[in-house]
Amino acid sequence: MKVNGEKFAVITAYDFTFSTLIENAAIEVVLVGDSLGNVIQGRDSTLPVTVDEMAYHTAAVKRGNNRALLISDMPFMSYATDVQAFENAAILMQAGAQMVKLEGGEWLADTVHLLTERGIPVCGHIGLTPQSVHKLGGYKVQGKDEQAAEQLITDAKALESAGAELIVVECVPSSLGRELSETLDIPVIGIGAGPDTDAQVLVLHDMLGISQRLPSFSKNFIEDNSSIEEAITAYGNEVRTGTFPAPQHCFK
Repeated sequence: MKVNGEKFAVITAYDFTFSTLIENAAIEVVLVGDSLGNVIQGRDSTLPVTVDEMAYHTAAVKRGNNRALLISDMPFMSYATDVQAFENAAILMQAGAQMVKLEGGEWLADTVHLLTERGIPVCGHIGLTPQSVHKLGGYKVQGKDEQAAEQLITDAKALESAGAELIVVECVPSSLGRELSETLDIPVIGIGAGPDTDAQVLVLHDMLGISQRLPSFSKNFIEDNSSIEEAITAYGNEVRTGTFPAPQHCFK
C-alpha cells in the first residue's frame, strides 16, 4: 500500500464486540493498545498494565477479527531485557497477536533485531511515548526543534534497520511526520503527526467521542453518523481519502 501511495487506517480495540464491528467496517489494522489502562481500567496512565492483561484482551479481540493485521502493545517494563522481551512477546503472539509494538528509539534496535530474527514481527513507536510520560515531563509535542527532529529520524532509521516493519509516530509537527514517511521504506502510522503519514491510528474511545478528554489530534466520528459501525467506517474512509486529519488535528 505504501508503494502504491494508498493510505490505511488503524484503530484500537480491547474486546470481542468492538473487534467484530471493526471487522465489518473493513479497517486494515487493529491495535490492542495498552491504552486500555486509561479507557478500560480508568487509570491515569498506561504504566500499570500487565502482560497478562494485554494477553487477555488480545485473545478477546482475536476472536472477533479475521482480516485485519492484529498488533498488540508490549506494556511498560515488559521488554527491559532481551529475555523479558522474547518471553513476553511470545505470550502475546500465542494469545493471537500477529505483531508486537514497542515504545522507544535507537536503544531498542538490538531488541527489535532479536525479536524479528526469531520470527516475531515488530512495530516501533517513537515521538510521544506514553510509557515514558514521566521522563518526557507530560503529554507534550515531540520533535519541535531541529535537534529533536533529527534524533527521531535517527531513531526511526535504526528501528527500520533492525527489522521493524511498521512505525507509529505520535504527537510531532506535521512536517516531521511527512519527512519520516518519505525517509523510511516501511509504513509510518501517525497519531497527531499530520496528514502525510502512510496511515493514521486513533484510540477507539477517542474517535467515538466517549473518552473523558478528547485529544486535540482526534475527531469525534459518531457526531455525523447514526451508528458505531458507520462511525468506524467513516473514520477508515476519511483516512484513506486524506480527509482526516484536517489542519485542526495537526501540530505545526
